[in-house]
Amino acid sequence: MFGVIDLPTYLAGLVLIVLLPGPNSLYVLSVAARQGVRAGYTAAAGVWCGDTVLMTLSAAGVASLLKANAVLFGIVKYAGAAYLTWLAIGMLRAAWTMWRSRKQQPAQQAPPAAAPAQERPYRRALVISLFNPKAILFFIAFFVQFVDPGYAYPALSFVVLGTFAQLASFLYLSALIFSGTRLADAFRRRKRMSATATSAAGVLFLGFAVKLTLASA
Repeated sequence: MFGVIDLPTYLAGLVLIVLLPGPNSLYVLSVAARQGVRAGYTAAAGVWCGDTVLMTLSAAGVASLLKANAVLFGIVKYAGAAYLTWLAIGMLRAAWTMWRSRKQQPAQQAPPAAAPAQERPYRRALVISLFNPKAILFFIAFFVQFVDPGYAYPALSFVVLGTFAQLASFLYLSALIFSGTRLADAFRRRKRMSATATSAAGVLFLGFAVKLTLASA
């Protein structure tokens, strides 16, 4: 179908890959838990747009350029790691503020957690997606296994594979968003739980930054 071979195997692998935790999905879950469904989908839209850009770049051959040019790969890699570290520090600072203020109000009077005025979920999620050179390499390495080399229009094959990938991402992130809104009620009632969860997210983002720093083309 449109130059795509072994579609069932591709779909099975895609499900497993989508379910792996990463900075994108964790950020969407965090936004949904703090700000609700609408903000969660705003962040998810940033992820989908970022993935679309990466898939397009992969199909256009940018993956080969990154693989061949160590300097360019390093620039993108360290820029992405720095951004993830910045986000992690912001989460840890927010967690510290929550921890210090946990006894200032009774739990039943605690207001919903307000989003920082400067936070833009769509833009942050988009940048997290784009500053991941390994994702570009992944898309080309994974997709190419399911494209018929004899098909006359390989770009169309990439579009079909990318459409399935985005559909799987939509379903997965939607599940995370609605899970996050349920967690939000518990977080609003218990500042200690909220501080702990935010701290854990910050530590995980630091881990993602370290992992990206150690990545090789």
